[in-house]
Amino acid sequence: MFYELPPNRNLLIGIIGGSGLDNPDLLEKRSEKCVDTPYGKPSDALILGKIKNVDCVILARHGRQHTIMPTNVNFRANIWALKEEGCTHILATTACGSLREEIHPGDIVILDQFIDRTTKRQQSFYDGCPQSQMGVCHIPMADPFCSQTRELLVNSAKKLGIKHHMKGTMITIEGPRFSSRAESIIFRQWNADVINMTTVPEVVLAKEASICYASIAMATDYDCWKENEEAVSVEKVLKTMKKNAEKAVNIILDVIPQIASMDWSDTIKNLKDSLQISIMLPQ
Repeated sequence: MFYELPPNRNLLIGIIGGSGLDNPDLLEKRSEKCVDTPYGKPSDALILGKIKNVDCVILARHGRQHTIMPTNVNFRANIWALKEEGCTHILATTACGSLREEIHPGDIVILDQFIDRTTKRQQSFYDGCPQSQMGVCHIPMADPFCSQTRELLVNSAKKLGIKHHMKGTMITIEGPRFSSRAESIIFRQWNADVINMTTVPEVVLAKEASICYASIAMATDYDCWKENEEAVSVEKVLKTMKKNAEKAVNIILDVIPQIASMDWSDTIKNLKDSLQISIMLPQ
């Protein structure tokens, strides 16, 4: 069972990301904590500290040296570790390709939907294994991302003058390869807006853990659908990511004290209630 927070426990905000987000200058009173979970070890040590006097935990999704490919990220261990540490919120960042002309490289997208094209990943803590939670969980996923947290991110981007899109559908592919041109064109026909390799199952597991989860997607390229545009490459992604990381960090730094000032008890209760009615226990 997940550790249940006492009613008077302060909010704890988890930050999942990579480049620019493991900067020690982001955290005051920084410390590191290596943990294990029933699902194995998370991608890296948890980095604990305070941002603007708010308790936060940073976790590098692919490890701080980016050594873990998307399929091999232990998403269950990552979310479990953050939940057990006491996280009530997760602010995730992710690089992505744009599938829309109007979403330019360098733009920020605050995600509201996803399409899952992964094939090899564990998407539930309730899978019948001995270490897993009891039962089978049919978690509702009509609205995958926390609407309240999303609204704060959108308002922050607007206030900071950062070019952003208030919503967007992320299609998550297995990776680590990029899409073929034919796939990229099909994804556009499905009305996907951006494409990456990590939103699923991270957002699903966060919902099972009753965590308020929101994601800042950072467009780095046009995938490979756009004619007369250089196809996506690692070099191109990394170049744009460096610029995007600063935008994402500024949004997160602005939003964290806002989250801490709000009453989230009803939101978290609704997440827990939704989870409870979604679990089918053995008869």
